[in-house]
Amino acid sequence: MIDSLNKATLTFEGVRFAYEGRAWALGIPKLSLGRERMTCIVGPNGSGKSTLLRIAAGILPPLQGAVRLWDQPLPFMSRRAIAQRLAFLPQETPPLFDYTVEDIAQMGRYAHLHGVGQLTDRDFLAVEHALSAVEMAEMRNRPLSHLSGGERRRALIASVLAQEPDLLLLDEPTASLDIHHAAAVMRLLSGFKEDRPSVVVVTHDMNLAALFSTRLLLLVNGQIQADGTPSEVIHTAVIQQAYGEHMLVMEHPETGSPMMVALRQDARERSACHA
Repeated sequence: MIDSLNKATLTFEGVRFAYEGRAWALGIPKLSLGRERMTCIVGPNGSGKSTLLRIAAGILPPLQGAVRLWDQPLPFMSRRAIAQRLAFLPQETPPLFDYTVEDIAQMGRYAHLHGVGQLTDRDFLAVEHALSAVEMAEMRNRPLSHLSGGERRRALIASVLAQEPDLLLLDEPTASLDIHHAAAVMRLLSGFKEDRPSVVVVTHDMNLAALFSTRLLLLVNGQIQADGTPSEVIHTAVIQQAYGEHMLVMEHPETGSPMMVALRQDARERSACHA
């Protein structure tokens, strides 16, 4: 059974979305996100993962159906109200000036500012907690140009943490990072305490998802193919149906959790060798 926390949820009801010219459409009859500590959305390229997350963030309106945040329809909520409860970090961020780490974290407080928009003691405290959570407090004065890829990503995560949302949506937070930095980011996100937001991550890395997530959501051609704990989702039959017969499921040597590896030969090559 999935570990369910007493958290508010983001719900999809009869959601459908399609891009012009695509052979598939995203179809989510019913889905709730946010009760688990960390949910990873996985699936092959072009399966609709980022589309689902953008709809969840209220950035992309569905063609049909409804998305509700705390039982409120997203289209009826202001962007400010959404940002006070839900934070979204896209895979691609627009070019930024050479802000410092602290500047980036402080940007997360904009949804909470009032009056002339000056930060209050409460805002500075939230920023301090966010920098501490991502272990960037000692780097607060460093400009972005002086950061490694992993440090830059952690600075951006500090920004969305400073929003103090109940739900954190991240699209490919480990993209372009080496395995060391990618694991560090996932370790950070999965290690939040109960007073931190629930996390929903879109990722291509099935093995990191299986190692750190509480819940896996496998999306294929816009449809949910499997939903459950990593052990419930990552089975050879399910994985081969989604990724092809050249994939194999085995146990992680440290934790025993399932992991996915590619076979050197595909099914046709193996058949030819045994012919």
